[in-house]
Amino acid sequence: MTVPTLNTDRLTIRPLTVNDLSVCHQLYLDTGWADQGLTDEGNLQIRRSWLDWAIRNYTELDRLKQPPYGDRAVELRENGRLIGLVGLVPLLAPFAQLPTFGSQVDPPFSAEVGLFWMISPAMQGRGFATEAARALVSYAFDVLKLGRIMAGTGYDNLASIAVMRKLGMRIERNPFTSPVWFETTGILYKERQEPKL
Repeated sequence: MTVPTLNTDRLTIRPLTVNDLSVCHQLYLDTGWADQGLTDEGNLQIRRSWLDWAIRNYTELDRLKQPPYGDRAVELRENGRLIGLVGLVPLLAPFAQLPTFGSQVDPPFSAEVGLFWMISPAMQGRGFATEAARALVSYAFDVLKLGRIMAGTGYDNLASIAVMRKLGMRIERNPFTSPVWFETTGILYKERQEPKL
């Protein structure tokens, strides 16, 4: 199952290529996701390794007949400019800490499918994250036949929480503060599969 290219009104969501390295590297620097303890060259090496892995991941998952998980490039359709990333990723966390899953104090970890997005700060506030994420959600539900998608962020990431709301996700606050990306969780079910609380 190869990674498809998805189109929205304003965006093209496509597999990453080696030519995306410099833009992806700058994106990680601009959004604060770079390792602050490393030099720019050290961060570039990490990003190169990540990009090589992401590209190999497409091939290996296809070879194994597995879903096309991983990061994708988000481009403006009008000019092909790469402005961000979006992806479906395996997510391992103590989801039973959340009210939907039972609020256990010492829960086991479980695997879910996570939705990820990152848009260049210069392009934020225009609905691109929501548009890209919505396209990937439609693909995940309609083509991959997933029943549920999760997204996570920190308590103070109001922009990502707003995207979760626009996607129709149920927002749940994790009572535990670690890890940071799991402080606030968005949960989205396909159509009416959401459990009753």
